[in-house]
Amino acid sequence: METKTRELDEETKMKFSNINILIFKFADAYKMSVPDAYNFLEKYGGLDFLYEHYWALHIDNPWYAVRDMLIVCQHNGAPLV
Repeated sequence: METKTRELDEETKMKFSNINILIFKFADAYKMSVPDAYNFLEKYGGLDFLYEHYWALHIDNPWYAVRDMLIVCQHNGAPLV
């Protein structure tokens, strides 16, 4: 069976790259493994916030984005990290 692959455009590749970087920075800032950080962000709405506001977050200092993701998660019931 032949598998079809589709090439991503440069804008999408850049978006995935920047989102990935922010997840790694979040994990580093709060002393989590990357999978744990991803699961935490997914469970408490941090990833939704990141996807929805990517256009603003990717041009700011990454540490502000990391802080903002934690604030969103805490508003959605996350324990203090």
